[in-house]
Amino acid sequence: MFDWIQHAYLQNAVLAGFFSGALCGIVGVFLVTMQASFLGICIAHAAFAGALFGLFLGFNPMIGAIVFSLAAAAVIGPVADRGSLAPDAAIGILFSVMIGVAFLIMGMMPAGRPEALSLFWGAILTVSRGDIVLLALVLLLVTTLLIVFFRPLQVVVCHRSVAAAAGIPATLYFYGILCATGVSIAVSLPSVGGLLVYSLVINPAAAAYQLTYNFKLLLALAAAFGVISCWVGLSLSYLFDAPAGAAIVLTSAGIFAVACVISPKRRNRSWNAAPAKP
Repeated sequence: MFDWIQHAYLQNAVLAGFFSGALCGIVGVFLVTMQASFLGICIAHAAFAGALFGLFLGFNPMIGAIVFSLAAAAVIGPVADRGSLAPDAAIGILFSVMIGVAFLIMGMMPAGRPEALSLFWGAILTVSRGDIVLLALVLLLVTTLLIVFFRPLQVVVCHRSVAAAAGIPATLYFYGILCATGVSIAVSLPSVGGLLVYSLVINPAAAAYQLTYNFKLLLALAAAFGVISCWVGLSLSYLFDAPAGAAIVLTSAGIFAVACVISPKRRNRSWNAAPAKP
């Protein structure tokens, strides 16, 4: 039953699943709470385009993914804040640009590049120790910043206008959240892939959001659901010889479905919607 422990590539996959699942779950809480879920898919495709750009020009794809994701985060904030466009329109325009760049680069690359396909679908079974160390460092950095700036971050995420009125630099914190999201998605690309990483960011956080109003518990549950999604999906992939990235995402969707069914918020909404008895 535990013969997988003898295989180094499966050990790496389990570690990558832990770090990427926890990391994606944590940053997903910010997106879900701010009702900016579409921002995640935009940054995910920006990271994917950057990784392909690095692969096409012959440098480390991870550098390209981080640079492109940070650039996308840097563009979304000012355009949404200062422009006449609504935030979802600005994100939609940038998303269309990033996905166009990604497929343009894929079309220009020589046929049969397995590296490009692994970035697209994810290849958690082939992650290296270097990828795992990078995931661990980013998770440590995000967790440390979250602990140090927890109170103002909570106010900004839940009530950005109230935070600004209280003298908190809400815009700076908002841009910091975008940058943390970009880096987190970029370093998770080798594990889950550019097409599927968005689901790992949103699904665990959305599932946790169904179960609690407490922000600290929300973060903990989202991280736990992210790790469980990776580990259960990886196990299903190993047992049924299925694509690991797809199994992970479907597992996270299953967790969300269960959370919706048992959600106390759902019962509260049903109670509030019921007509008052005379």
